[in-house]
Amino acid sequence: MATHRLDATPATIRWGSFDAAYPPVLTVASGDTVVLECVVAGGPDIMPPPGSGLAVPSALAAIHAADLPRLGGHVLTGPVAVAGAEPGDTLEVRIEAIALGADWGYCGFRPLVGTLPEDFPERLLSHIPIDRARGTCRLPWGTQLPLAPFFGVMGVAPPPIYGTISTREPREHGGNLDNKELTAGSTLFLPVHASGANFSAGDGHGVQGDGEVCINALETCLTGSFTLVLHKRQGGAAPLRYPRAETPGHYISMGMHEDLDVAMKTALREMIAFICARSNLSPGQAYQLCSLAVDFHVTQTVNGEKGVHGLLRKDLLS
Repeated sequence: MATHRLDATPATIRWGSFDAAYPPVLTVASGDTVVLECVVAGGPDIMPPPGSGLAVPSALAAIHAADLPRLGGHVLTGPVAVAGAEPGDTLEVRIEAIALGADWGYCGFRPLVGTLPEDFPERLLSHIPIDRARGTCRLPWGTQLPLAPFFGVMGVAPPPIYGTISTREPREHGGNLDNKELTAGSTLFLPVHASGANFSAGDGHGVQGDGEVCINALETCLTGSFTLVLHKRQGGAAPLRYPRAETPGHYISMGMHEDLDVAMKTALREMIAFICARSNLSPGQAYQLCSLAVDFHVTQTVNGEKGVHGLLRKDLLS
């Protein structure tokens, strides 16, 4: 299997949008690995101030200088097509490795957005140094946090009927999932909606808590290695409806909706369906198992479509 690399340049990124009509910038075979360089998004204010000693990666500077059209707030590298992918198939995305791409990141909030806009109507932006060698960051008030990098946005092309959509809202194609479980060594499964699948990634996070409440996490530059495996839909099998994931120890279901209650119900229904497909349990028994053994977490509450994900230990289905 081959390994390909896509550097982040004005020609290889999309700023803030998904669209099934976007042509791929690279086409690979199922089983190939693609290394995607991804840069942090935002306006000029996200750049570290002069004299801070924090360097701006050349790729980030070039993309900002290009003044490209933008819709949402994320810079995505791609899309990458997988030969033979068609609607109804499933794309398996194995997250092989994630490397830090800058010695800083930022976190902030601004008026009218976030989980508590009524409590925080002002603007606050913090530039946060990253120690890549130690894998830590230091917050402005002195707290040091260990990093656990992941990509906030990983997704395929949405259904063609949607046209051009913002990267802000996570949907059935994936996108702005902001799921901190999806670190290196985990796997994401996405339903294919367009020929080629057209996978993109971006929105690098150095660290994030479940919930992501103030708008963002530690936003930073990351480079990810992804192995893309195509699973063709077999016969009359029902296609995957929603993103699912696996870590070395857990199976993960997901639900997204503007109403957090509905997001919870979707994540629960997806987990029940998964358990029934992987075992001889009835739906009622799977429902009970979810209540007894599945941990449901709030993924994020700042993307319009809120997120819930459920974690089931793998040994419980062995």
